[in-house]
Amino acid sequence: MLKSKTFLKKTRAGGVMKIVREHYLRDDIGCGASGCAACGGAHEGPALEPQPQDPASSLCPQPHYLLPDTNVLLHQIDVLEDPAIRNVIVLQTVLQEVRNRSAPVYKRIRDVTNNQEKHFYTFTNEHHRETYVEQEQGENANDRNDRAIRVAAKWYNEHLKKMSADNHLQVIFITNDRKNKEKAVEEGIPAFTCEEYVKSLTANPELIDRLACLSEEVNEIENGKIIFSEHLPLSKLQQGIKSGTYLQGTFRASRENYLEATVWIHGDNEENKEIILQGLKHLNRAVHEDIVAVELLPKSQWVAPSSVVLQDEGQNEEDVEKEEERERMLKTAVSEKMLKPTGRVVGIIKRNWRPYCGMLSKSDIKEGHFVRNLGDVGEKETETEVLLLEHDVPHQPFSQAVLSFLPKMPWSITEKDMKNREDLRHLCICSVDPPGCTDIDDALHCRELENGNLEVGVHIADVSHFIRPGNALDQESARRGTTVYLCEKRIDMVPELLSSNLCSLKCDVDRLAFSCIWEMNHNAEILKTKFTKSVINSKASLTYAEAQLRIDSANMNDDITTSLRGLNKLAKILKKRRIEKGALTLSSPEVRFHMDSETHDPIDLQTKELRETNSMVEEFMLLANISVAKKIHEEFSEHALLRKHPAPPPSNYEILVKAARSRNLEIKTDTAKSLAESLDRAESPTFPYLNTLLRILATRCMMQAVYFCSGMDNDFHHYGLASPIYTHFTSPIRRYADVIVHRLLAVAVGADCTYPELTDKHKLADICKNLNFRHKMAQYAQRASVAFHTQLFFKSKGIVSEEAYILFVRKNAIVVLIPKYGLEGTVFFEEKDKPNPRLIYDDEIPSLKIEDTVFHVFDKVKVKIMLDSSNLQHQKIRMSLVEPQIPGISIPTDTSNTDLNGPEKKKIKLGK
Repeated sequence: MLKSKTFLKKTRAGGVMKIVREHYLRDDIGCGASGCAACGGAHEGPALEPQPQDPASSLCPQPHYLLPDTNVLLHQIDVLEDPAIRNVIVLQTVLQEVRNRSAPVYKRIRDVTNNQEKHFYTFTNEHHRETYVEQEQGENANDRNDRAIRVAAKWYNEHLKKMSADNHLQVIFITNDRKNKEKAVEEGIPAFTCEEYVKSLTANPELIDRLACLSEEVNEIENGKIIFSEHLPLSKLQQGIKSGTYLQGTFRASRENYLEATVWIHGDNEENKEIILQGLKHLNRAVHEDIVAVELLPKSQWVAPSSVVLQDEGQNEEDVEKEEERERMLKTAVSEKMLKPTGRVVGIIKRNWRPYCGMLSKSDIKEGHFVRNLGDVGEKETETEVLLLEHDVPHQPFSQAVLSFLPKMPWSITEKDMKNREDLRHLCICSVDPPGCTDIDDALHCRELENGNLEVGVHIADVSHFIRPGNALDQESARRGTTVYLCEKRIDMVPELLSSNLCSLKCDVDRLAFSCIWEMNHNAEILKTKFTKSVINSKASLTYAEAQLRIDSANMNDDITTSLRGLNKLAKILKKRRIEKGALTLSSPEVRFHMDSETHDPIDLQTKELRETNSMVEEFMLLANISVAKKIHEEFSEHALLRKHPAPPPSNYEILVKAARSRNLEIKTDTAKSLAESLDRAESPTFPYLNTLLRILATRCMMQAVYFCSGMDNDFHHYGLASPIYTHFTSPIRRYADVIVHRLLAVAVGADCTYPELTDKHKLADICKNLNFRHKMAQYAQRASVAFHTQLFFKSKGIVSEEAYILFVRKNAIVVLIPKYGLEGTVFFEEKDKPNPRLIYDDEIPSLKIEDTVFHVFDKVKVKIMLDSSNLQHQKIRMSLVEPQIPGISIPTDTSNTDLNGPEKKKIKLGK
């Protein structure tokens, strides 16, 4: 059927042109339901299920399809993308409007419609003879489109009745337009708002969190006064970002204060790169790592970062009334130069969806299937599972599909394996690792050449030989990104057959390796560099302590010991040269637990001891990484996977500079070299631990090192190492980044062939994004594991008093470090429902005066450590001050930030 569409168009000359376009209507367009007898089952693309098994809806209990209007697609795309929502009819009218109004949403809905499992069907209603409508006299385009959508919804319900006599299928019209809904109901079309429908899905209550705009009832906090502003719809956010009204960035929750956060702004504009948010209303329900839109507040409302430690103990009716009082505590009288750009969240662009763990309060909702039950397992097993889930660490057993790509046992090196590979089994190679290490991925050798120079080799497990691009094993390794080391458990990136056996460079067995070999003079100057795939046979697997004993022993002069001494001598020269160039030597307290052999409970806790051999291994790993980075960038200037460490902004150093000044020391931070030299000079004969404390504080000022694709960035510099280029090559068993680097290097030296994804910089950038996320989560999980085992340790120790040093002073607390245990915690000076002492905080010194006692950064104090078991569900380490004593003041024991859940702990409240 042919219809003509006529409209008038004004020309540039001012005349009027009549345009006639032909519009074809058809009667053979299928409804999309597979096997529909009424239309012969004709359809294109993914089809609707003939009997949809949708989640039970209290509003529409019978099987049904959903038909959303344009605004629902634009504003509730997060809901539609959820796996629980299936069998959706997307009209041509709606799709065209979305395409005109929001290209990102249009792409997302196209991705959903192409997903066979979602059963989204695009119905071309504008070309269907029974659903096409013409614009009436006096009717605007929007009203015409609304009417077209209702006509299509009504046609579908009448059409589905023809499928079979006993058919009860319905099409539910979803719209947030009140007038459109009222008209639909008048015309006999079942219609609900998106919120009404989502709330009716009793088996999927988590969908409520995906709603873009919540009602006041949902936004209220337990009958309290605080009501959040509605999140703006995505279309308005995008318009605002484009016009500069709003800024887009990543939301980062404060680790010390649940009422404060920062948003790191995306883009190249250096001005207002980081924006502060303070108070629940301005945080506006954003979650750590959400992509948000923020509105910059007027300069008159800008604030300084708060110096208050506030931990969220969960809301109840009494607490809500005190929320404003807590928010007032954030405000500090400061000089104008300390004020930072300040804003508020106006909308969520992309939620950081992932599993979350927390405490469950009583609810009116019946038990839902979406809450995972950890079962009646032991305390340690439960807590380990919780911290892995909370930090989104993939930890399920490797699937059969993954395991099927492992080599068959028994395995041995074949003639084919030796192709493009050098035989280095004659060399006196050995490994040096922590005690108990089973995933040995690096080994070293040093020997004198006939010309008097030295040959030094770093030999790395050839993991890429076993993990081939694109198969299930490769995909799972890429997804995991890194091995995660907990206190008594290791979550492997690759299956154990590789990590602890075939790829582990154990002694006295032949192993495949990738070798970086230098010819050096005795001043550690590189004369030649060679990269080759190899076969090695390690002559010894030593611990750091065992290697140190050999180096120091006057009675040992065997080949292994001679090799170690040569390596150690060269490493000292390399380190000295690196430091002279401005490389930083920082510090962080690390602890090691000694476990009971039967119960596996921690029975002792001590800081890790570092020896010369630790530094020896580190120097050659750094040198190998730098050499490989140069090589792969020479060969793949646009596609090299590199690692950079951005220089911190000057504001990051304020706390370090002020703390040093309080001890009459000057720290210069204009370059990494000046910082390194300042730290070297910052010593006190009466306070030997001061330099360590300053280096720990300097570590806290640093930015996060990240992986990136060379073709997507122009800043390659590694600030901490003072190196213009760097990558990761030396740990492919436990880092997927190293696997990619091995593949690039293999192609560069002609030992392997390339493949399309290896030279696709956009795909490589996506890999880097996942790797950066996985490495960050692995760090958080490791810290949480240490915190939990520290709790177990003090649970058995009872109350302990130890010396500590103040790392930070806050308006209401001091943060202390206990060197003996490498433990950091917070001592609070205010207690709920009790008179508070007189506190005077000085940010410039910095110091905190409590009555007549003044505390400065780096002051030595004595604290009492105990495990508070008053809350059996949420035990915490608590600290209180023992010395110096403050006359007339009873210092409370309050929560330490060594709580297992850390700064991002959450209390999940279901219902209401």
